[in-house]
Amino acid sequence: MIRKNLRWMASVLMAVNLAVAIPSSLMAQPPQSNSSNAKNYETATPIKHLVVVFQENVSFDHYFATYPEAAGFEARKDTPTVNGLTEGLIANNPNVDYPPFLLNRGQNYTCSQNHDYKSEQQAFDSGLMDMFPEDTAHVCSSTTYPDVAYLGPAIVMGYFDGNTVTAQWNYAQHFSMNDNNFGTNFGPSTVGAINVISGMTGGVDLGHSIAGSGFGDDITTTSSGTSVTGDPDPYFDDCGSPDQSSVTGKNIGDLLSAKKISWGWFEGGFTPSSVVAGKAVCATTTNRLDGTAETAYVPHHNPFEYYASTANIHHALPKNLSEVGHDGLANHQYDLSYFWQVLAKGELPAVSYVKANAAQDGHPGNSSPLDEQVFIVTLLNKLQASPLWEDTAVIITYDDSDGWYDHVLGPIANQSVSANDALTGNGMCGSGANSLAGLQGRCGYGPRLPFLVISPFAKDNFVDHTVIDQSSVVRFIEDNWDLGRIGEGSFDQIAGPITNMFDFKHPRSDVFILDPLTGAILNR
Repeated sequence: MIRKNLRWMASVLMAVNLAVAIPSSLMAQPPQSNSSNAKNYETATPIKHLVVVFQENVSFDHYFATYPEAAGFEARKDTPTVNGLTEGLIANNPNVDYPPFLLNRGQNYTCSQNHDYKSEQQAFDSGLMDMFPEDTAHVCSSTTYPDVAYLGPAIVMGYFDGNTVTAQWNYAQHFSMNDNNFGTNFGPSTVGAINVISGMTGGVDLGHSIAGSGFGDDITTTSSGTSVTGDPDPYFDDCGSPDQSSVTGKNIGDLLSAKKISWGWFEGGFTPSSVVAGKAVCATTTNRLDGTAETAYVPHHNPFEYYASTANIHHALPKNLSEVGHDGLANHQYDLSYFWQVLAKGELPAVSYVKANAAQDGHPGNSSPLDEQVFIVTLLNKLQASPLWEDTAVIITYDDSDGWYDHVLGPIANQSVSANDALTGNGMCGSGANSLAGLQGRCGYGPRLPFLVISPFAKDNFVDHTVIDQSSVVRFIEDNWDLGRIGEGSFDQIAGPITNMFDFKHPRSDVFILDPLTGAILNR
């Protein structure tokens, strides 16, 4: 009865507070059905539903540099510390002319920094971590970003705290976070997106590629083969534009489909705004909190569209809601609106990857921490009001660091020697001798990224120090649903586990409701 009352209160709070974030047509009472066929699958843990919220362009230090300490943020007294920025590292930073500094809530909109595969390695400078202003800083326009333009190249050293990323800090206070999560490789969005579904950016199919002006930077070619190191759009997507490329091999969707386990990728703006001569057009826009309209769908943020086996080239719609998560016209690729609809029915695929509209994905330049907060809090408030919550886990993580400063060099688990490498010397990330499957252009681990687990099974106020990477998400899905490994050079075979963030013997019955605009706790 207590649990039902808490869920009823959660639904009321959302109706009052969250209308700004969810279309009115999707604001429904808590679902009555609990018939999701995900419960029929044998799993290694009690988790029957996994939701991976995959956000954009944040280093760990950029959001959690001083966690849990921030003037005005009330941290729990028993909160463990993280490997963050100490006073000494701020005052005596190796980036001598530009020490790390706090960005305030009013500076939430910034331009994007340089997060190229080679540039990030140059900023890391053999682990000295001292070349960020020189190699990854972009000076923000005074016209577009008047609140931060005066900072010049110092902007790349900026970080937020619990007064801006309030929800993220509050979730960390009551669930589990990891402070040793790294991008599988250095590089931008496409690299991270492919790694979170396969751990394998090698095997580019040049026969299914369209070379535009920047194609040489997007693909690294050596005698061992080709790897994605930049941001080509997916070849199998009407809404992509040159440069475009594709990759071969398998991804986690292939493994799930082979065992007939339901899954889906849900991304804002995927439903075509129109169809011209049989080709989908993706021109739908959504507004940021400041009223700026942003094109909702970003093709190179959708990794499944790089694979012929899992692509939905023309953005076909599922024939009905019952088809969502299963084989059909949409081939497991859906608009974000379908996630809200199947959740409202009390049904979700076993595995859901969720991508916000560009205005809410956290990417500097088209979003902000405050816009992102609205999306994440809305999603978690709604999930906790669902009867599915009792066997659900949510992972919140990111595709790349955007080039933002982070003071930690992760383990170099995979070396590389190519023209685009520069970590330990010109053309070098180590000797390249231990590269997985012999493929180059996959130097990693890359920059450190936030990683949170929110679930009834998540440990309370816990910081995990296990070394993990984007392919650890792949490994957890493989292990939980007994899928086997992708292998063939995938990082999944060496990825660290995320299971230390869970306590499966003592599931929680509480819900944790936040205000989407402020990130403040509503159900104290």
